[in-house]
Amino acid sequence: MSNKQQYISICEANPQIPVFLQYRWMDAVCTDWDVAIAMNGDKVAGVWPYNREQKMGVSIVRTPKLTPYQGPFVLYPQDLKASNKDGFEHETIAALIKQLPAAKVWDVSTLPGQKQAGLLKANGFGIDTRQTFLIDLLQEEQALLGNMKESLRRNIKAGSTELSIEQDNAALTTLFEYQKHTLDKKDVMQAHSLADMQKLMQACIGNNCGAIYTAKQGADTLAIVWNLWDANCSYYFMGAQKPANDNYRAMPALLWHCMKEAKQRGNTSFDLEGSMDQGVEKFFRSFGAKRELYLVLQKNDSLIWKLKSILLRG
Repeated sequence: MSNKQQYISICEANPQIPVFLQYRWMDAVCTDWDVAIAMNGDKVAGVWPYNREQKMGVSIVRTPKLTPYQGPFVLYPQDLKASNKDGFEHETIAALIKQLPAAKVWDVSTLPGQKQAGLLKANGFGIDTRQTFLIDLLQEEQALLGNMKESLRRNIKAGSTELSIEQDNAALTTLFEYQKHTLDKKDVMQAHSLADMQKLMQACIGNNCGAIYTAKQGADTLAIVWNLWDANCSYYFMGAQKPANDNYRAMPALLWHCMKEAKQRGNTSFDLEGSMDQGVEKFFRSFGAKRELYLVLQKNDSLIWKLKSILLRG
């Protein structure tokens, strides 16, 4: 049995594996992928699914499109003492690293909370950091609202009253069109196609881990959010507002709806998938979210890819 075949059983038996590492997700976003599996006796200790590519004759492992996080995930024994957790994590990730392919180029964004930077650096990875914003969903709804800026609370209250919020997975096409219009105005090329989004949405439906929510005024769709979730976390995966729409209530009301749905599912956190953009960061901070850094593993041992990177920067 191959690692990929074994991984299907591992995912089915371990729903705590994040949605972006699940085999259905990998099938939807990757042309060629495999997985490293570390064992602790007869138990799975950790997994590291990875996306493989060949560009210009260069072997590449990088985070696939439409995917915020990849990297290793550790499955801790239930009886593991807190004092032994870091050591178990270190040993597991070290075992996973030994199974990784010898690719010339790496660019992998790891999950928030991954802190084995020393081990990863010792194994040849350069370390960069990016940020996201997390909301603790173990709080009561009133506490969640109380942590938000007053102006945001007003927009959520008004939007929840004035707008119709509903699940509509068919709105995926409209989401793509709204995004494309925004990027076209900035003269930025869309990094993914509608077909890519549709394939991924089918995987989400098959795994019961995603939905599209819309905020409408009458028949007019003002904003759309694609919400994802796994056993522990709910994610603001992507969203868009109607072009030329100046309604400040639709998107906050949609995100608040997603947070309430996440609480009902039993999710313990909501990941706003933070941005380095100052405007987006300010909006996310207004929810009372906590800033969380995550590691980006980088390596470039290819002269061709180094020249390509220089040309792109120039």
